[in-house]
Amino acid sequence: MIKTVIIEDEKPAARKLERMLNSFPELEVIANLESVEAGLQWFSENEHPQLIFSDIILGDGLSFDIFEKVSTKAFIIYTTAFDQYTLKAFKLNSIDYLLKPIPEEDLAKAINKFKSFLPSDHMVDSKEIKKLIKKDKTVLSRILVKIGYNLKIIQTHEISCFFSENKIVYLQTQDRVYPSDFTLDELENVLDSEKFFRVNRQFIISSEHIRNIHTSPYYKVDLEFQPDEEITVSRDRVKDFKEWLAG
Repeated sequence: MIKTVIIEDEKPAARKLERMLNSFPELEVIANLESVEAGLQWFSENEHPQLIFSDIILGDGLSFDIFEKVSTKAFIIYTTAFDQYTLKAFKLNSIDYLLKPIPEEDLAKAINKFKSFLPSDHMVDSKEIKKLIKKDKTVLSRILVKIGYNLKIIQTHEISCFFSENKIVYLQTQDRVYPSDFTLDELENVLDSEKFFRVNRQFIISSEHIRNIHTSPYYKVDLEFQPDEEITVSRDRVKDFKEWLAG
């Protein structure tokens, strides 16, 4: 049996998901958790499952808070009421996400995807999980940012660049600059490589927002919504940058 845990703060949604999972005889739901606090306690006291279905936004925080504090070898399928794929899911053992209300067909596809990753002995460590997920990489099209106590969804096509300053990574849109919880290395791995390029250690830029490129004496890029300075392409990245521009 594949041990499975549900993390969901809405009891009707949790009950419905468990009923749907009961139609898969190979799955056994061993716990229903309603909050970050309950999740931290349960995972610290119990043997971890092979599979987790987790809502993203819980009453006392984001479910990511659980897996950033408790290391798990489980695969995670995120469920969400938002039509978006959250960046953190890429680095926290996520193999899929399901949009509520969850269609039975989508649930079956996600479970089949999980089973295609799982070895026959049902044992896999965290490093192996990340390698498997990386092979099945999904391109990020939206990002969730915090503004005080509020959450905002930003479409990646609205972003002219991501940049690092004082150890914080920001994203730039037409309206404003937003801080994020991520590193440029993480973003580089999940953004659409046809549209975004890491020009140096500090910047990832979008091809959709390039206004001008100066080639003498260095390659410098002028972006929309980035009025303060031109962005210099690192010398060791110029060849790759030109190839990226050519498509």
